[in-house]
Parts: sequence; C-alpha cells; structure tokens
Amino acid sequence: MADSDEGDLPILCQETTADPLSDVLRVVKLTGAVFHLVEASFPWGVEVPGAKDYSSIILPRAQHVISYHIILKGSGWVEIPGVASTSFEAGDILVLAHGDPYSLLSTPEQTPEYDQEATIAFFREWMGGKLPFITREGGGGSGGAEYMCGFLGCDMRPFNPVLSTLPRLLRVRWARQGEQDLLGRLIDLTLTDARLPRIGGEAIRLRLSELIFVEVIRLCLDSLPAHGTGWLSGLQDPAIGKVLTILHERPAYPWTLNLLAEEAGMSRSAMTARFTHLIGHSPIQYLTLWRMQIAARLLADSPKKVAAVGQEIGYGSEAAFSRAFKKVVGVSPAGWRRKAADFGE
Repeated sequence: MADSDEGDLPILCQETTADPLSDVLRVVKLTGAVFHLVEASFPWGVEVPGAKDYSSIILPRAQHVISYHIILKGSGWVEIPGVASTSFEAGDILVLAHGDPYSLLSTPEQTPEYDQEATIAFFREWMGGKLPFITREGGGGSGGAEYMCGFLGCDMRPFNPVLSTLPRLLRVRWARQGEQDLLGRLIDLTLTDARLPRIGGEAIRLRLSELIFVEVIRLCLDSLPAHGTGWLSGLQDPAIGKVLTILHERPAYPWTLNLLAEEAGMSRSAMTARFTHLIGHSPIQYLTLWRMQIAARLLADSPKKVAAVGQEIGYGSEAAFSRAFKKVVGVSPAGWRRKAADFGE
C-alpha cells in the first residue's frame, strides 16, 4: 500500500457500516453481563477488586470487563488507587473501563462494609442466582444512595479504540430530559422489568445493560471538551470524523494518505498531523490496527480459512496477511485462532 509499510496492496473493498462507534462496539464483541440495583443506607461502602479477580465469575469468556454505575439517588465517593477521591451525586454515571480495583463509599477513606473478599463472595452468590435484583446494604441511617451497577465484557486485544481512549475513571453527568431522554427510558424499563419478574427477564436486562452503556458513551461524546484528544474526540471532529467513517465503512480499500486527505478536505500533511494528534496513531497505522481487530474477531468466531480472512480485510495473499497480523498482534493468525478456541472452551 502506498504510504504504508505493509508492502502488499489490499485488493478487496468491503462495505460495512458508516457508523464507526457501532462498528467498533460490534467488532470488539460488547457483551452484557449481570446488572443490579443497590439501595444503600448510611454508612455504606464496598471495595471491588481488579476485574481480573472476578471476570472469571461474571464473564468467563470475555477478554476484558468494564464496570459502570448510574447514580439514581443520594451521593458518595469513588476511590481508585493512584487517583484522587472523586465525589458523585444523583445524575452521575461512573465508568471504570480499565479493570482497576475501586471502592464506592458514603464518605472518603472509610472502611468499607464489604472488602474485596466479601465482594467476590457476593459475585459468586449473585451469578449463582441466589440474590434478588435489588441489593440492600449499609448501616440503616439516612442520607444513603441508590445506584445501578452494570458489567460488560469486550475484546481488548489486538485493538479497541473506544477502550483505549477512556480514562481510568470516566464521570459523565446525566439529567432527565423528558421524551428525549433515552437513557432515562432505558433505566425505567430495566427497573420496571426487574420489579415485575417474568420469564426471560434476565435476558432482557442483559441486552438493556448493553444499550445503557452505548447511550452512556454517546453522552460522553456530547460532553467532551472542545480541545480534547482521543478516539471519541476524533469522532467529533468534522474532518477527522469523516476519515474515521470512511476507514470503517471500507476497511479493505487501498487507502493512501492522499485519498484520505482529499476526503477530509485538507492537505495531506495537515490531515495526517491532526489525525495523529487526536487519535494517537497515523491514519495508515490506525487502518492497519483496525483491520487486525476485524481479522482477530473473524479468526475467533468464523470457520473461514486464514487466506479468506486476509482477503476480507484487503490482503491479496495469505503470506502478506500473516506477516502483517503477526507484526501487530505478536502471534500468527493460526496461533490466535488456537488461543481463542482454548479460551472459549
């Protein structure tokens, strides 16, 4: 490809979607897990271990687990090692995207009612179907909090641009806005379904958990600072957002920097500099990483031969695709497929 170091020209143009966010969430296999409501009375507190310590309980087949909390009533504090204590109140959404251990507390630096060991025991009972949708905790005093907890699985390797752009703690402000408030309607639907148990309710709530997370990310997009950086900021930029859209729409096309600059309505140098500043990768590097994420998902989920997977993302030969995949991912396509099969057993 011109302007790249791959050395082989992609030949196949594949139509996917013109919505990069939906494209990413589909390819990284966003999967809903457990979802529940906590009613906490003062004083209250829970310490959650790192995701690696409980992911095998909640989502044993997920590469990575994201947790998030929607604060419906009251207030409290969230603490992450190495991050300043952060207060929250009703209307806040807390997203912990990188698997850090954290604590949710009624007051800063208090001893939690549930330590990490107790939380893991709680998760085991929860996943065993021994606990109701609504969990009550705390000391029985006034001034507590009510919040919804969601856990989601997704791929982290070889490339998850949404995950890589999120901070260790993302706090998004949410306010109900009548009929236009999609998040509020999703939350109300979840609570209604949980309080009127019916057959299939768990499956409904898992899908709602995924929808709620997507809407949270869209709220995050709306609240980004004007001069921020990262994949979501790039999506909001008129020119770079257009480049991202066409790369996701046609990932197998033999894009060059000149073609991308023309699509963006910018000079080649200006487009490359702005794309790299916002996204953290050059346009061609990003395209290569995204192709490898598509390939990794196809290798894990489909019976297609390695050569066919390579052709689907634009490589004219199995050898060219295998070289590029191993360079980015660190293992051969066949090796990745074997690891994915072992992981899913």
